[in-house]
Amino acid sequence: MRDYTASKRFLQYVQVDTQADPMSTTYPSSMKQKNLTNHISAELTSMGIEHEVSDEGYIYATIPSNVTHETPTIFFCSHLDTAPDCSGTDVKPIVHHKYQGQDIILPDDTTQVITTSLYPQLANKIGHDIITASGQTLLGSDDKSGVAIIVDLLYQLSTDSSLPHGEVRALLTTDEEIGKGV
Repeated sequence: MRDYTASKRFLQYVQVDTQADPMSTTYPSSMKQKNLTNHISAELTSMGIEHEVSDEGYIYATIPSNVTHETPTIFFCSHLDTAPDCSGTDVKPIVHHKYQGQDIILPDDTTQVITTSLYPQLANKIGHDIITASGQTLLGSDDKSGVAIIVDLLYQLSTDSSLPHGEVRALLTTDEEIGKGV
């Protein structure tokens, strides 16, 4: 039984400040992006997943095929950084369990209210968990949600031999938000 999920990973990842710096001449543009790189690298190591980390903070991971027939390699890519437009420091993710259609008022800035009248697609999420920031920061869902899903996929494929698959490769990059990543 799994005790770790993509959503738990996501809740951890968004709390790591990875805001890119468009004025920087370094790669990555902010060294704090490497904090998440190092965290995920340690996770992959503990899972026994083969991976490399570049000087720029990129993570390259591979799950070998577990089938004997020829299959194409599948590749997943996501980015670790967040946009420079809004703070990535002290992100406080909030899980709104079993959302019932009510207005979501962000507690750290009560002028920010998420409603089904402004966001009609939210009505399709009745009964689902919704994750928001608290109102003072960017949540970082673009694209830490993708990162969490990819890491969780790598975990599942590496631990459950009943899931047949060809070779799976993953790349997690820095600085996509400022156009300097992949």
